[in-house]
Amino acid sequence: MTEQSASATVEVAADPATAFRIFTEEIDLWWVRGPINFFDSARAVQMRIEPGVGGRILEVYRVTADPSGEDALELGRITIWEPGARLGYRSSVDDTETEIAFEPVDAGTRVTVEQRLLPGGEKAFYMWPNVIGWFPNWVSRRDSAPSTPREIDRLSIALYYRDPGAAARWLHTTFGLDSWDRIPAEGEHAPWIELQVGISAILLFELEDDSAPRADHAVWVYVDDLDAHFARSTEQGAKIVSEIHQHGYRRYEAEDLEGHRWTFAQARPTMT
Repeated sequence: MTEQSASATVEVAADPATAFRIFTEEIDLWWVRGPINFFDSARAVQMRIEPGVGGRILEVYRVTADPSGEDALELGRITIWEPGARLGYRSSVDDTETEIAFEPVDAGTRVTVEQRLLPGGEKAFYMWPNVIGWFPNWVSRRDSAPSTPREIDRLSIALYYRDPGAAARWLHTTFGLDSWDRIPAEGEHAPWIELQVGISAILLFELEDDSAPRADHAVWVYVDDLDAHFARSTEQGAKIVSEIHQHGYRRYEAEDLEGHRWTFAQARPTMT
């Protein structure tokens, strides 16, 4: 049975009017550009919220001077636009509606998001409890950070642990590795964890097979033409573990001549 709702709350050091403006106008700056954070990660170049009731929330694939020529996925239509107080939208990709409230507190603003399944609805992508955690990170560093989106590098490392959450906390506390997202709390199950060193990502996954010593790590490489790369790997005799598939990002997995696991994914146009 689909859950009926999901909610989360964060606090930011800004007054409600400023927090609302940063949330809506700077979504492309605070949105974390990880592989699973877009519906089509390989093509996404921008996130955008159009102001006012009826405005669209967009995952943009091509930016043009004439908006009619843009290529974008509409994620939702705004139904509530009360600067400094409330923002609401009806999803265009599932059967939910979302409301974000901006409430003044001593430290600045409490931002509460609630995503609800519509009556009679069946499909719900409850993303906001995770996404809203990115917002305070940007607010806290925006005065000194470049006003350009942070983009990950083309090379990532994946490590497999029996308890990825515990590993993330240990790596954060002991080695000082940080995350553009957040470190999962004790007892929290997180199927996808990203840590960052500069703009390079370290991906932490659950180790499911202790009997495969070479499957405890993998190298992730983002390439310009995934289909051509897959064809070359196949032609040259690489062992294909999984063919090209997509879940937010397009990728395939292969093993090299000694059994090391490699993941090749389609690079976004914004990757250098």
